[in-house]
Amino acid sequence: MKNFLHTVFVIIAAIAGYMLAVKNLSGQATTDLSSVLENVTFVELTHTMQEGMPPGPSGDEAPTIKNFRSHDDGTAAINRYNFPGQWGTHVDPPVHFVKGLRTLEDIPIEEMILPLLVIDVHGKVEINNDYQVSMDDIEAWEARNGPIPEKSFVALRTDWSKRWPSLEKMRNRDVNGVSHSPGWSREVIDYLVLTRNVTAIGHETLDTDPGIRAGAGEWPLQTYYMGLNKYQIENMKSLDQLPEKGATIVATWALPKDGSGFPARVFAIIPKQK
Repeated sequence: MKNFLHTVFVIIAAIAGYMLAVKNLSGQATTDLSSVLENVTFVELTHTMQEGMPPGPSGDEAPTIKNFRSHDDGTAAINRYNFPGQWGTHVDPPVHFVKGLRTLEDIPIEEMILPLLVIDVHGKVEINNDYQVSMDDIEAWEARNGPIPEKSFVALRTDWSKRWPSLEKMRNRDVNGVSHSPGWSREVIDYLVLTRNVTAIGHETLDTDPGIRAGAGEWPLQTYYMGLNKYQIENMKSLDQLPEKGATIVATWALPKDGSGFPARVFAIIPKQK
């Protein structure tokens, strides 16, 4: 708990510094943190953790949230949680798929507060549920906004989170049991990581790979991406409330030793337009 609180305090201080720097660049006088935060909009990007949502890799034991103590016994309300690291909105560190690479402890706080860019392909996904983001989408984004900056977080908007919390709707299997959901592509991952040097990616779907592969228990894209020693956030929501660029993402989580994944609290900060 001490390490987690320290992380939260450092994140708050970093946000303050970032927003104050933005104000300085615009020629406005700097003030305290509370005044700075009056001029931003916060967007929650995290699903509420609850029993019955997609279980993640839980095996035969479904995740549970059980009351351990309640106010009725004269003490305090305490819940006992039983879930896999990949449950709900969560972080995947590289070690999740590749032995020997970074764990949650190895991801520095500097990588948890990043410029947030959104690649919107939801219209194409409506037409083709198996759609994979392409370099045409990236080139169109850069034509509008300029080059994707390094050390940024790139989120893939598909509006798939509107199917949450139904596992059936998220998996979207046809009569033959084949899953149909959108995903990333190798060409885009290569470009973002190897050319633009982004820090992390995120998406609304259950997997990095499209459902036609992930739904069959195959994760070639996620295995490749994790092998590049980058982390990702899965099962995000409300990407339709974000601009293509200009927002900041804050992604934080608890700090389990040798952690290979954990539920995350993720939100965006958007400066208000004057």
